[in-house]
Amino acid sequence: MYIKGAVEGAVNTESGSRVFVYEVVGLRQSEETDKTNYPIRKSGSTFVRVPYNRMNQEMRRITRLGGKIVSIQPIDVSEQVNGQVSNSNATSGENASSEANGKATPVAEQQPKSKDNKGNTMTQAKAKKDAHADVPVNIYRPNAPYIGKVISNEPLVQEGGIGLVQHIKFDISGGDLRYIEGQSIGIIPPGVDKNGKPEKLRLYSIASTRHGDDVDDKTVSLCVRQLEYKHPETGETVYGVCSTHLCNIKPGDDVKITGPVGKEMLLPADNDANVIMMATGTGIAPMRAYLWRMFKDNEKAVNPEYQFKGFSWLIFGIPTSPNILYKEELEEMQQKYPDNFRLTYAISREQKNAQGGRMYIQDRVAEYADELWQLIKNEKTHTYICGLRGMEDGIDAALSAAAAKEGVTWSDYQKEIKKAGRWHVETY
Repeated sequence: MYIKGAVEGAVNTESGSRVFVYEVVGLRQSEETDKTNYPIRKSGSTFVRVPYNRMNQEMRRITRLGGKIVSIQPIDVSEQVNGQVSNSNATSGENASSEANGKATPVAEQQPKSKDNKGNTMTQAKAKKDAHADVPVNIYRPNAPYIGKVISNEPLVQEGGIGLVQHIKFDISGGDLRYIEGQSIGIIPPGVDKNGKPEKLRLYSIASTRHGDDVDDKTVSLCVRQLEYKHPETGETVYGVCSTHLCNIKPGDDVKITGPVGKEMLLPADNDANVIMMATGTGIAPMRAYLWRMFKDNEKAVNPEYQFKGFSWLIFGIPTSPNILYKEELEEMQQKYPDNFRLTYAISREQKNAQGGRMYIQDRVAEYADELWQLIKNEKTHTYICGLRGMEDGIDAALSAAAAKEGVTWSDYQKEIKKAGRWHVETY
C-alpha cells in the first residue's frame, strides 16, 4: 500500500499553538480507495500534525481509513515533521481519546513497570520501544529511493493453481538498505497515475531474512501476487499497477525501493519463544522470513546469537494445493524439525470444514482452538496474523469459544497480550 505523507498541515495561528503529532499505522491509500471492494495493503507509519481543536475529528477520520494511532506527541507549531518524531512524553494510541479530551492519564500509571539495563523503572510501552530502538527504518525515502536491480523473478503457483504469484529477489549490495524479519519495503512503479503525477509507492512485506536468500547480506526478496479485480462500475478486469509491474519485471531491470518500515511484526529475540503464525496467500511472506531464521541451516550458521529452540506453528490458508507457496521449503523444515515446527494447511477448494463447507483458515483455528488457546496463554507465545482483512473475525470467534470454557473473555485477554506485544496483525 502507498503510505500518504503527513496528511494534514498544522494550523499556524497563535490559538493553534497546542499541536500534536499522531503516529498512525494501517492507513489505506485515501478516502477514495476506501470505497473500493478490493484489498488494499496497509503497513508502516504515517505522521500527522493535528491542532488541539481538531483532535477528535482527526481520530474519527483515521479510524474511517482503517488506521490505528500508536502514539501522540505534543509539539510546538514551529517544529517540522520530517518522518521522525521523538518518543519522549509520547502517549500510546490506546490512550488517544483521553488525551484528546484533555484528561490523559500518564502512561506510567496505566502500564506495568519493568527495569532497563541500568535498573531504571520503565513502562511496558517504553520497554517495547527500547527493545526496537535499533531497528532500521526509512533509510531510503520516496524522494530519494534506492535503485536496486532484479536478480530473479520466479513463479510460485504451480500448474493448475489460481492467479499469478512471484518470488522476486533484488540486489541491494550497492547501498545501505538494511532490514530485519517482519518489516516491509516500498516499491515505486514507473510511469504516472491517472492525474499525470508520478506513481506513488506501494508497501510489500519482506519474504527474506535480514541476510537475504543467499545469506550474504546483499539481497531482499518479495512475494507478490498480481492484483486483479472487477471494476465496480464498468465490470472490466483491472490489474494492479505495482503488482503487475513486479510480476512481469525481468532480471537486470532497475527498481525503486524505499524503507524499510514497520515494527509491528518483529520476532521476539527469545529463542525459546513459541510462535503461532496464521497466514493467507502472500501473507506467507513474513512467515517465510521467520521460518528461515529459525530453521535454515545456512541462516542459523550466521546467527550464533539466535538458535531457535522454541515451538512454531504455521496455519496457512490457500485455495488449492498448487497455490501452496514455498511448499517444498515448508515441508522440508517440518520434516527436519518435527518437534519444533508444525505445519497445517487450510485448502479452501479441496478440504471440507466440520460443517461440510469450504475449509478456511478460521475453520482450522476453530478445529484446534483449545490447543491454540493453551499455547497463547503461555507468556512466551507470540501470535502473528498476515493476509486478507476479514480473517481476524473468524479467528477471534474460535478463540473466544475456547477461552470461554475457562471463564475468560477473549476480547479482554486479547487486549492484554496486544499491550504486552504478543499479538501481531498485518492485514490488507
